[in-house]
Order: sequence, then C-alpha cells, then structure tokens
Amino acid sequence: MSETELPKRQAVDPKLTWDLTPIFHDDFAYAEAIKQVRALTKDFVRMYQGKLTEPAIIVDALADYGTIVALDSKIAHWGFMPYSTDTTDPKLRERQAQVTALGGEIGGQLSFFQAELTQLSETVLDAVVEKAPDYAGFIRQIKVAKKGALPPVAEKVLAELSPVFQAPSNIRDQTIFGDMDFGTFTAHGKTYPLSFVMYEENYQKHPDTEIRRAAYAQFNKTLRRYENTMATGYLAQVTREKITATMRGYDSVIDYLLADQEINREMFNRQIDVIMRDLAPIMRKYVIHVKTLWRLDHIGYTDLQIDIDPRYAPKITLDQAQDMIKNATALMGKDYQDQMIQAFTDRWIDFPANQGKDSGAYTAGPYGVHPYVEMTWSNTLPAVYTLIHELGHTAQMVRSEKAHNVLDSEFNDYLVESPSTFNELLLTHYLEETAKDPRMKRFALSRLLNDTYFHNFVTHLLEAAFQREVYTLIDKGESFDAARLDAITRKVLTDFWGPAVELEEGADLTWMRQSHYYMGLYSYSYSAGLTVATQAFQAIEQQGKPAVDRWLRYLGLGDSLDPVAAARVAGVDVTTDVALKHAISFLGDTVDEVIALSKEIDQG
Repeated sequence: MSETELPKRQAVDPKLTWDLTPIFHDDFAYAEAIKQVRALTKDFVRMYQGKLTEPAIIVDALADYGTIVALDSKIAHWGFMPYSTDTTDPKLRERQAQVTALGGEIGGQLSFFQAELTQLSETVLDAVVEKAPDYAGFIRQIKVAKKGALPPVAEKVLAELSPVFQAPSNIRDQTIFGDMDFGTFTAHGKTYPLSFVMYEENYQKHPDTEIRRAAYAQFNKTLRRYENTMATGYLAQVTREKITATMRGYDSVIDYLLADQEINREMFNRQIDVIMRDLAPIMRKYVIHVKTLWRLDHIGYTDLQIDIDPRYAPKITLDQAQDMIKNATALMGKDYQDQMIQAFTDRWIDFPANQGKDSGAYTAGPYGVHPYVEMTWSNTLPAVYTLIHELGHTAQMVRSEKAHNVLDSEFNDYLVESPSTFNELLLTHYLEETAKDPRMKRFALSRLLNDTYFHNFVTHLLEAAFQREVYTLIDKGESFDAARLDAITRKVLTDFWGPAVELEEGADLTWMRQSHYYMGLYSYSYSAGLTVATQAFQAIEQQGKPAVDRWLRYLGLGDSLDPVAAARVAGVDVTTDVALKHAISFLGDTVDEVIALSKEIDQG
C-alpha cells in the first residue's frame, strides 16, 4: 500500500474490483428480488404456520424455506458487500440499512418455522431425516436449539429486533471508518498520512522502526479519544447476548454462545489455556530472536508484526501472486488448483485500497452464485498469505454448496477457519520447497510463524482470552467501562508475552481494533481450525493422495456432521489435547529451525 492519500472508490481500477453482477445484474433486479422474497414469505406463512405436524409436510416446507433463504442470501450480500468497500457512500449505507431492515422483517415472519420445529419430538424430527437425509445437518441444529427454544411469539419478537441487535457492530464500524480522523504523523522529519486501514495493512509491519513506532503512537492517540464510545457499544452487545442467554435458559452466556458450535466449555477452555501456557514460551523465544536480529532496544507491541528479514522481503505483483497460488495448490489436484485461478479470472476478488474500505479481509458466499473475497492488496508476501487464506474459504464453500442444499452447506464455526489456514500451510510448503538458500528458507518459515500461526494462534487466541474474561464478568452480574477493558487487555497480553514484550502506551486499546467481538465466540475458532489444518496437512506430507482425498471430502461436508465427527473425516481427533499439542510442538520445532538458519546465515 502506498504511503499517500488513499483514492476514493470511484477512482480505483474496475478490473481490480469484484464483479457482483452474478448476484444481481442491477438495482432493478435487486428490487424485484425483494418483491419476490416478500411474496414467497407471505405464501410460506399461509401454507405452513401451525401445520408442521407430519414429516412429509415438514420436508416440503424445508424445500420452500431453503428457496427463501437462498434468495434472501443474495439480497443480503447485495447490501453489505458493496457497503464494506466504501462505508463513506451514503447510497450504499442506505441500501445496507434497507437490507438489514428487510432481514428483520422476513426473519420475524419466518421465525415460526424453526420455533415450531423445536417443539416437535425427536421421533418426528428423525422421521424427517429418514425421508430427506439431505437436511440432516439442519435438523441436528434444530435438536440443539430445542434446549433454549422460546415460544414462537417470543422468537418472532427477537427476529424482528435483529436490526437493532446489529447496532453495536454498525456503530463500531461507523466510528472507525466514518468518524475517526487519524491525521498525520512525523518520522525522520517527514509527514505521513494515516488511516485505520493504512496502519493495519502497512505501518504496523513497516521495516523502518521510527516510522512504525511513530505511526503506532498517532494511531493509538486517535483510538483513545473514542474508547468510551466504543466501550459503551460493546457493553450493549454483550448485555444483549447475556439477556438472550438467560431467556433461553443458560446460566452462562459462554455456554449459550458455544451451543450453536456444538462445542462444550471444556473444549473452549482447553483451546485457550493450552496455548496460553505452552505456546507463550515458544513465541517469546521467537520475538526475542527477532529483536536480536534487528538490534532493537526492545520489542514493543508495535514491533510484533515485523518481518524477520525485511531487506529480503520480496515485492510481489498480483500476477506473481496468482502464479504462486497456482503452484502452491498443485498438490491438491487440478480441480482445486483451477478453482483458485478462477477466482482471479472471474473477478471474485476485490483488491483495491480506497477510502472507506473496511480493514482486514473476508470471504462471503451468496448461495447459488459463487464465493467472493474482499481484501486490500499491498504487493507483499503477507498479502499473498491473506489472499490464499481467503481462497481456502472459497474451496470449502464451492464444494459444500455443490454437495448440499442451502440449509446444510455452511461449515460449523468451530471448523470454519480450517480450510483457510490449511491453504496458508500449502503456501509455506511451496516457499520452503523452492527455497534455493538458507536465507530464503528462513524467510519462508518466518512467514509461517508471522502470517499463519501468529495471526491465528496468537492474535485471535488472545482475543478469545479477552472475551472469556469479559463474559465471565457479565455472568457474575458485573459491568465494565473503557478503563476496565483496557486493564483486561493489558493483563491478557502480559500473561502471554511476559517480560519479552514491552507493552507501550496504547497496547491496552487493542480491544477496539477487532470486529470479531461482535460475532459471538468466533476468535478462538481460528486456532481450533488451524489445529485441524496442521495435522491434516502433515498427513498429506506423509501419505500423499489418500490424505488429499480425505481433505477434499472434508471440505464438502458442509454442516452435515457435527464438528467432532467432521474433524474425524479429516483424520483429526479434537476430543483431546493431542492435536493441539502436536501443532504447538510443530511450532516449537519451526522456531528452533529459524534460529539455526540464522546462525548458518551469520556464519556464511
């Protein structure tokens, strides 16, 4: 990303943006779809409300319900995807608000369906699966929901209030991307512009220490001015979740949020506690090594994203990235490889950096179309890792949608980050295999640590540890303000990094930067997914095609199996800590290899 003012969305090259016309050709088609989904919903209510008594009727209703869900999926994506590329555009903001309101309207009318299904006996639900096995995953989720099911009238109210429930997340986005002016900062006597996206995508990894640290100071100075607003919005989010949990009969909001993932508290705690205890010493060892190589006076929180060898970091064009991804995914077979390239040729990806574009990256899958990826391209290897990560999601979405109806096609949250992190392992394997000297091999391994495991096993894991503390407070009937969130963040970071990292002023504001806090218990699932991906990838290295075939079957499971059974298809047992400890041991070996390569390079 250039260190100049970002262009407006209208000024970027259209060839680098995604093509959304497969969703709707234009706004007229979108408006017609709204009319259609309202009509279908009205007919659905007339045909099925109060009549879901026989398996045959329920099977017909499931098919009709799926039709509405698929159409509504296209409408929702037509709203939020363009808006995420330019949150400054009032027309796109208005459309997103319209789509959100429509979701509440349609959701309220359809809420009777799942509510009535949860009132049925398991015998009837089993008979539905016997008649229509393709809906086994959806019916399994209905059985899970039975524990916290409310009367249909209450479910209708909650569904209709969904636009209101999204307000904290929307306020967070508008505060960051609409209101925050990060201004400029000075380094080496030169003034540089700053924005949220520019810091996240560029400055926090900048090879010049003075620029990196000056950007961080200005970045946090701006965040600090808004922390009370953000804390108030976040308190509204978790309070709503706690109230809903209590209404549904859960003593703990954590147990309520884990229910949909079909994961118990023991598995959730284990993912956090084992990493906090066993991975922390390994990552401290690594960052101390980076500090030595860079000859830094200290490693601060702002220094954790830097390359181990920035002078060796290659600049990578989009064309080169496409070739790298094609080569890295070759061992998965031609169909898999071709789909990766199709994302480029058919414009599934939105690359430009522009004003108002959301930070980070995501993959979205409007059912019946194809997946889309949003990211900010920066001609760096970390950008290639981000891209191949998101393309891993597309691999799962394409295969699961081909194999399942709309109600059974989405991965469970516990496993959803496994296809993406698996792709990152493919890229590192390719870089390591093609390395021609120790310096390139070290660079490849450092990318594995910095891009794959640091991001998923450390950054998101620390977010999960933070969330656990916050929800524990709420379960106790306590509250929080910005100061308390700052204190929780600093304690979590200190517990993990210990004396190895100096937490500067502003490190405690990290909680303000992550949108995952408005998505329930999602952050910890990155490390859970990478745990599965690590063991599955190593099986491919050892076994070849049989393990590849297992992984491809796994990608096509959708939600047809619960996460424990699904992981077994990939050859991984997640019921114990063996796979997790295996992944951590692998990381320890990788850090040791990086240090050994540094010695070899130094001696050479």
